Amino acid sequence: MSVEELLLAQARLFDMSALAEVYDTYSPGIYRHAYRLLGDARLAEDCVTETFSRLLQAFKQGAGPTQFLRAYLFRIAHNWASDHFRNSGHANASLDELEESEGFEPEAEDASPLQQAVANYEAAHVRRALALLTGDQRLVIVMKYFEELSNEEIADALGKPVGAVKSLQHRALGALRRALASALDEVSV
Repeated sequence: MSVEELLLAQARLFDMSALAEVYDTYSPGIYRHAYRLLGDARLAEDCVTETFSRLLQAFKQGAGPTQFLRAYLFRIAHNWASDHFRNSGHANASLDELEESEGFEPEAEDASPLQQAVANYEAAHVRRALALLTGDQRLVIVMKYFEELSNEEIADALGKPVGAVKSLQHRALGALRRALASALDEVSV
């Protein structure tokens, strides 16, 4: 039994130290993910709170994950963010609109103004390229490369076979390559 599986088994029994360790281990990543999706610190905190509340509710009902805890938590957070946008009338907002809220791109403490400007410029191109992807493709890329989840964890979180995740990832990377190459062509002209 892996460390995560042992921790999960103890948490399912409402062992307070295990639950605290689950929160301490996974809440920073859930917060970063929620912040990327929502672009608002207060909403990201609400999302983290609701994510862990839903996990406890699932445990109380005898449900919840038996493995891939991290992926399960990311799925809850993603669903909460999607519900938030749907209920607030932002269901059709573009990725640019959702991610360009103040403070989305944290400034590096030791970056010069020129370095920060270049980083912001590059981030804007990446955001525009990500906006061209389908929702599932975008989510796979974010979970794989920003949150560093395995293909198995992503498959579990999305309720899809691993092969489908790999296919989404392959198509998404191809679309990103084309979009970023096109952006470079526009800059060099």
